[in-house]
Amino acid sequence: MNWKQIAVGPVQANAAIVWNEKKEALIIDPGAEGRKISGEIESLGLEPIAVLLTHAHFDHIGAVDFIRNQYRIPVYLHKAEAKWLEDPKLNGSSLFPMVEDTVAKPADNLIQQEQTLTVGSFSTDIYETPGHSPGSVSFHFKELGVVFSGDALFQGSIGRTDLPLGNHEQLIESIHSRLLKLPESTIVASGHGPATTIEDEMMNNPFLNGFTL
Repeated sequence: MNWKQIAVGPVQANAAIVWNEKKEALIIDPGAEGRKISGEIESLGLEPIAVLLTHAHFDHIGAVDFIRNQYRIPVYLHKAEAKWLEDPKLNGSSLFPMVEDTVAKPADNLIQQEQTLTVGSFSTDIYETPGHSPGSVSFHFKELGVVFSGDALFQGSIGRTDLPLGNHEQLIESIHSRLLKLPESTIVASGHGPATTIEDEMMNNPFLNGFTL
């Protein structure tokens, strides 16, 4: 298996592509610039089979319908944000004057709980990591040694919690009880910025120092 991230949109959110030896692909958080994402898909000769969303803020969903329609594939989203794709107030796009209201069709499949999700020949462990938003999830691909954390955990930082239904204490707890329990060598592919590792964040992230469960 392989993976790569592509920074897209005005706030440079990371869209991700995960693919296997069969050239099947999962698209994670297609936040904007659908043609840029599809161009990368085509250049790699891949066949997407699903879109996975870590959460439904506007900068992670702006190209959802473009990718969904282009490849006729389903979209997966946590049930706590089932209405966010259709609502600019919930997905945050209406809060920023420089951003057009973002609206997409509802998700085809709602993630109900933490589970191991199988899509085609892919298998990923889904961890509920709320705090940045109520339905935030992280996708852990054991075979790759990578967790796609959305906006929960960044290199040297954590997700903002001042948007609707954000909760700082809940986010800190999510990171410690879910993400920091992963093997220390796990690569953290964040929703913005460079990748990091669980070990690096345990050692160096100032937002996580001094917290115990």
